[in-house]
Amino acid sequence: MFGTLSDRLSGILSGLTRRGALTEDDVNAALREVRRALLEADVALEVVRSFTDKVRERAVGAEVLKSVTPGQQVIKIVNDVLIDTLGGEGEGITFDAVPPVPILMVGLQGSGKTTSTAKIARRLTDRDKKKVLMASLDTRRPAAMEQLAILGKQVGVETLPIVAGQSAVQIARRAVEAGKLGGYDVVMLDTAGRVTLDEALMAEVAEVKAATNPHEVLLVADALTGQDAVNTARAFDSRVGLTGIVLTRMDGDGRGGAALSMRAVTGKPIKLVGTGEKTDALEDFHPSRVANRILGMGDIVGLVEKAAATVDADKAQELAQRLAKGNFDLGDLRTQLQQMEKMGGLGGLMGMLPGMAQMKSQIANAKMDDKVIARQIAIINSMTAAERRNPDLLKNSRKKRIAAGSGTSPEAINKLLKMHRQMADMMKQMSRQKGGMLGKLGSMFGLGVGGMPAGMPDPSKMDPAQLAELQKQLGAGGGLPSLPPGGFPGLPKGVTPPAGMMPKLPGLGGLPGLGNNPFKKK
Repeated sequence: MFGTLSDRLSGILSGLTRRGALTEDDVNAALREVRRALLEADVALEVVRSFTDKVRERAVGAEVLKSVTPGQQVIKIVNDVLIDTLGGEGEGITFDAVPPVPILMVGLQGSGKTTSTAKIARRLTDRDKKKVLMASLDTRRPAAMEQLAILGKQVGVETLPIVAGQSAVQIARRAVEAGKLGGYDVVMLDTAGRVTLDEALMAEVAEVKAATNPHEVLLVADALTGQDAVNTARAFDSRVGLTGIVLTRMDGDGRGGAALSMRAVTGKPIKLVGTGEKTDALEDFHPSRVANRILGMGDIVGLVEKAAATVDADKAQELAQRLAKGNFDLGDLRTQLQQMEKMGGLGGLMGMLPGMAQMKSQIANAKMDDKVIARQIAIINSMTAAERRNPDLLKNSRKKRIAAGSGTSPEAINKLLKMHRQMADMMKQMSRQKGGMLGKLGSMFGLGVGGMPAGMPDPSKMDPAQLAELQKQLGAGGGLPSLPPGGFPGLPKGVTPPAGMMPKLPGLGGLPGLGNNPFKKK
């Protein structure tokens, strides 16, 4: 997400950091480019004007222009103003009401309202341990109620039984009553949508709100619609009063105009963002982290949270023990590749690592994508257990069999084996270094390489000092311990990671999906 905007802003601001001193003209010229980049990202004009005025007011001053590192100061100012524009402090869904707490989901048809309802219900059930009941109030769209019932079974959340002939208000009242009788903590009401805003839609939503008195009224808006999403938010807020916004399809929005405009224009916080089609592809919206990602500073805390949520602790401990002994076979490599897929693939990880904007473009030019990871997993899956444990068994006849089974070629297998050998050598070197990167990350996750203390820390519960230490150890300057000759193994030719970058997570020995592209010549 924010790929286009991030590239533009990073390029503009990096030009400032290369100068020893800045003049007012330098700042104004950079802000003109920032203004153009924001407009191209479909950010509302009023938000762009306010943004650039605030930056100019704070940047054009003696305390900045006479600074030793004025370019860095300007970037900090841009980051601070960006955080303010996005809402300052992140806000989540609140439950400070008598249960069952009604949550009303509103929005236009096709914005992902029903899917988002199921995603939020799963999140409340799994993470917040709430007992949730979902109810579809959409009596117009064919099979809308059945869709929610199917999603409910997939995510393990109860749905209100369908009764034909009832109106949206009748269903809503029945849902709230069922929530009280069933001892539910939350009742989610999925309202009907229209292709465009109309009076009938607004009247129905207003009537449902009056009948249920919801604690939260969440607008589900498609981030790809840009300014239309902002206009939709204004219309719903003026009629029914929103408490928050859920932006869907953020993973496909390289511009970011809707996210940057929503809070400033409507005054309503973006509470959640959808980052994919799967029912677990939902994230909290943290303005400071989003601002860091837009400016190419990464989101280390978000990366650690994602790792903590997806890493299998038992498997990670087992792998850490094996790495401590210098063992790293193809089965371990497969585990890491699968873990990378769970964490969002190459794109998901790259967006969260500081200073990776340049490397992302290099990888794109090398035609690397997440399909390469899938092919590598397929190759390893086509091997026998003995072959995975001992790659030396893989002679030509076995490689032909594996190539046929995985739909690849012997050349692709050779490249995978070369990458594995390089990584295995690096793991052995890391295992000899006490207190190296592997040890630091292992201790952070409760996975010390020698002894294995149980339990993973929750980054959301860390105090500022702990988060600062985490950023320091994982961010720029953390470095890799003693890379083998030739640099970072497995990266495509011409792709060089920024200095001090590429941290490793437990169960993720670097970025193994970045092996040499077996289809480069094609």
